[in-house]
Parts: sequence; C-alpha cells; structure tokens
Amino acid sequence: MVIVVTGGIGSGKSEVCRILSDSYGFAVYEADRKAKELYVRYPELLNAIENALGCSFRDSSGVFQPSLMAARIFGDDEAISKVESLLFPYLIKDFKVFAETSGNIIIFESATVLEKPQFAGFGDKVILVDAPFDLRLERACRRDGTDREAVLARMNGQKLMNA
Repeated sequence: MVIVVTGGIGSGKSEVCRILSDSYGFAVYEADRKAKELYVRYPELLNAIENALGCSFRDSSGVFQPSLMAARIFGDDEAISKVESLLFPYLIKDFKVFAETSGNIIIFESATVLEKPQFAGFGDKVILVDAPFDLRLERACRRDGTDREAVLARMNGQKLMNA
C-alpha cells in the first residue's frame, strides 16, 4: 500500500511522515530529496535538463546546486514541465526499487504529486497536510534559509495547494 502525504510548502508533511515512520515503522520516500539525489546519481539526467533549459545548475567546481535550478524554474511553467518530463521517469523507477525492499506500507511524500498527470492514479490513500498560509511561509523561509519572495514563487507553483 502506498500512502501519499501531500500538502503545500511548510504545511508539516515531513513532521507527519516522521510520526508515521517513528510510530508505525513505515518507510518514507521523500520525493523532493530523492529528486536532488537523482540529479547527482545520474549525470545524464542533469545534463539533459541543463541542455533543455540552456543553462547550468552547477557551481564553478561542477557540483549541482539545487538553489540555481529552483531560481530558474519556479514561476516558469514551461521550464517546470521540461524538468518534470525528464525527471519523473527516473523518480518513478527509483521509487519502484525503494518499494520492493520497504515493506507493505510505504509513505510517498510530495507537495505536488497529485497535480502531475504522470502520477495519475498513484497511491492507495492520501493524507493532505495543511496549515495557515502565513505559518507555512514562515516555516519554509526558516527551513530553507531563504527570503519570502523565493518561497512565494515556489508556493505559487503549487496550484492545487493554494486553491
């Protein structure tokens, strides 16, 4: 069984997943964290994304910098679609491998999975985590060490979570 834990940025998804993992032993697949790992594990994926968008997301020593990608794609629906079309096959494959060794109940944490057609019908149950907008904004700024404008741009990209 796959339980999708979803909600807007800063809503408390990670805390809910921590409780489910600590209290019940459920394995948790953190899609956002895994995506960042996949960019590093599969250089051809990051190369394809950089080629599709015509820019680099690496520092001067060639190390992937997620903040550079976030600054480039959030607020640009076309860029997000390009990234997702390249990333999601890797993410789905990685999740399947994770699921094979993670027990009967698996938590899939993602802020946007329900918005994505590639994941239509994904998951057996859904837990929607919510919190007041201002609290979510404050949490995300503190957690990410970034300013309000950067977090607001990401929040605006989560269409269903802000409806």
